[in-house]
Amino acid sequence: MTLKKLLQRIANCILLLLCCNSFILFNIFDSPVVVKVCAIVVLLVFYVGFNIYPYGRGKRSDRLRLRVLIGGRECILTAMACLLVEIAGFAVVFALVYKSYYGFEIILPVYLVLSINAVVFLILLGIVVINGFVRIFAASRQADISTKLLLFFFWWMPVLNAIWLKKLCSSAINEYTFASKKMDTNESRRHQEVCKTKYPLLLVHGIFFRDWKNFNYWGRIPKELEANGAACYYGNQESSAPVEECGAQLAECIKGIVSETGCEKLNIIAHSKGGLDSRYAISCLGAAEYVASLTTVCTPHYGCNSVRKILKAVPGKALQYIKKNYETLFTVLGDDSPDFMGGLANLTDTECAALNQRMPNDPGVYYQSVGSKMGSHKSAVFPLSLGYRMIKSSEGDNDGLVAVVSMEWGNFLGIVAPPGKQGISHGDMIDLTRKDIKGFDVCEFYVDLVSQLKDRGL
Repeated sequence: MTLKKLLQRIANCILLLLCCNSFILFNIFDSPVVVKVCAIVVLLVFYVGFNIYPYGRGKRSDRLRLRVLIGGRECILTAMACLLVEIAGFAVVFALVYKSYYGFEIILPVYLVLSINAVVFLILLGIVVINGFVRIFAASRQADISTKLLLFFFWWMPVLNAIWLKKLCSSAINEYTFASKKMDTNESRRHQEVCKTKYPLLLVHGIFFRDWKNFNYWGRIPKELEANGAACYYGNQESSAPVEECGAQLAECIKGIVSETGCEKLNIIAHSKGGLDSRYAISCLGAAEYVASLTTVCTPHYGCNSVRKILKAVPGKALQYIKKNYETLFTVLGDDSPDFMGGLANLTDTECAALNQRMPNDPGVYYQSVGSKMGSHKSAVFPLSLGYRMIKSSEGDNDGLVAVVSMEWGNFLGIVAPPGKQGISHGDMIDLTRKDIKGFDVCEFYVDLVSQLKDRGL
């Protein structure tokens, strides 16, 4: 915190204290009524202004959401500081009054003034806290929904509400700092267009998802890439189908983009099973001449032993029930011919071994791969938490779905492993939950990945 911001916060605390204690100040100071009224009007103007701009008006470049967010934190912190000072001051006044007066009839008016002032204080300060909570509740994308709900329903519980408010404020400042740093970084390199590669990007999704407009499979990543000069397209293959079928759809998609834009080639970035689909399109369906590079992210190139074991362990009727409901749902969601079992079957270690024989690398395409691993089963929610445990015992480190030993293909860029115990899950690598992870900026990871492609002349 800068000295200027510290002084501003101290000034806000003092003025807010004076405003919330206006009733007692009006009664104890021997000044003309006009002076008192003017002072209270000034304090109320500050009070309204503080509730509107608790963190100052900010710069024009600041996004409104971030100003609202950090303003909410400022409201809560300032209110909590005022409350602590008020409690200490009230205790001192109470002690002085009790020591100075002994007659009940003399003490009563003093305590009456203090009591009324306390009610006014709590109302005015409560409005500031509510303002702060509403701001964070509405503007934060990172605060846990559980914390928001606990505060919403149990705000009246002492101690616990303070703990939850503190957690909410910590989340707000972390989100604000993270987002502000990203904005500054993008602003400083805007004219460099670090992601403006020679060939456009084709983002290829993994199994059990589609390229929906309203819910991007890649989270915040495409917008970040485009903000830095990239041109992004999507594979739009089936959510679940055999590699051969998805590969054919990708081959048509690639040729269509090249024909439409005249870009000659594409750089493919593919996640999970999408990497296998892309390799099939390149090696077996004539897409190689239109592809400059293929980057696979957490792709099971050598299969998943766990998938084979699960398919054997789950009763046939249960699989048929899941298959039927899945295919019905995804037909409604946009698939032409979803094939639940066909997509899963290609992910076994034995099937991938057979596919690898049919999908040799094309010498005209640059291949690279990257992976991630979870720190423990607590690093992600179900089903990745369960998948981590199952794979860990037989194949070692994994991301909840794919073992690390299966992710390497072509030039291996390594395993993403930020500081700390959390690690990075299969979903984290595509920003599935849109959550900021300490020590790992997923959007910046892809910016760096694409900028390296640019440096290679691709």
